[in-house]
Amino acid sequence: MKLSMLNPNPIWVVVLGCLISLTACGQSTELSNKRITNNTSSNMNEQDKVQLTEAEWKSKLTEAQYYILREKGTERPYTGQFLMHKKNGTYTCAGCGAPLFSSSSKFDSHCGWPSFDKELGEGKIKKIKDNSHGMSRIEIVCARCDGHLGHVFDDGPTETGLRYCVNSLSLSFEEANEKPKIANSKSAEAILGGGCFWCVEVVYQQLKGVLQVESGYSGGKYPNPTYKEVCTGNSGHAEVVKVTYNPDIVSFKEILEVFFTVHDPTTLNRQGNDVGTQYRSVIFYQDEAQKKMAEDVIAALNREKVYNNPVVTEVSPLQAFYKAEDYHQNYYNDNPTQPYCQMVVQPKLAKFKKIFKDKLKTN
Repeated sequence: MKLSMLNPNPIWVVVLGCLISLTACGQSTELSNKRITNNTSSNMNEQDKVQLTEAEWKSKLTEAQYYILREKGTERPYTGQFLMHKKNGTYTCAGCGAPLFSSSSKFDSHCGWPSFDKELGEGKIKKIKDNSHGMSRIEIVCARCDGHLGHVFDDGPTETGLRYCVNSLSLSFEEANEKPKIANSKSAEAILGGGCFWCVEVVYQQLKGVLQVESGYSGGKYPNPTYKEVCTGNSGHAEVVKVTYNPDIVSFKEILEVFFTVHDPTTLNRQGNDVGTQYRSVIFYQDEAQKKMAEDVIAALNREKVYNNPVVTEVSPLQAFYKAEDYHQNYYNDNPTQPYCQMVVQPKLAKFKKIFKDKLKTN
């Protein structure tokens, strides 16, 4: 780790320099354990890499996170939020959201920083030789975004013999939660974008056989986007809904029939006055069966000239679904008098109820 600290006190730095040499870096400048490999490459596909400009990183990260992740800084020991953290879950990169460590690999090393004895999977982390500050160490960086995490040492007490010494500020945490139990034994998912997710969410909430609807984002450049980032139109993400349904009650084809009824699939990157790639018409398929069904339905719509113009709906493989902020969930039902809901959402809901009245939930 770099010896410069966030807002360092000169006396503290001198004392800390001694502490680091005795604890966090408590080994000679020659790393002896051959289990640490100096590997500057990873099995991360180039299309999975997150590459932002420095201006974009600065807008995405806090000042402290930027210092750690992009400037290879180090937080003060015994101050990080994850040092004594004991919850079960996954530690992810604070920069790009890539999963890096499992809570099961975390241990108390008494070095002042969170410590892990192995990464979550091969290729999650890159190891780079670091000869700074008169020491020979191995720096660890996120393989997806090259964000600085810390260093790895060969003095770990577990069977791996490794100690990944990591800055808390370089990490986020996803707590392990059991999936909500669904009354029906069977379930499937459809990820669809048809403009503003408030419009699409409430429609599927009314459809018989649908178990759950979540608003979110998909199809963009980097993980865990915020609504503000998506609204710029530069993230590549579309506003989508994840529809969990019982295929014994409603089929994927019927899900698509509703989808093509309640939005205009012929306008590229827009729905009404909502303009931008975030409002594009898109189906993110999860298997070949969904892909074929989507393509067949679109071909039939064009062949029968159901619309005056060709369908421009994108059909792409699902990479990931990122749930939107809590205030976007169940939005219409919670805000029925909001002007947008009155003028835009309500007419679409009324159209759906009229056309699919025999497929509405009884409640």
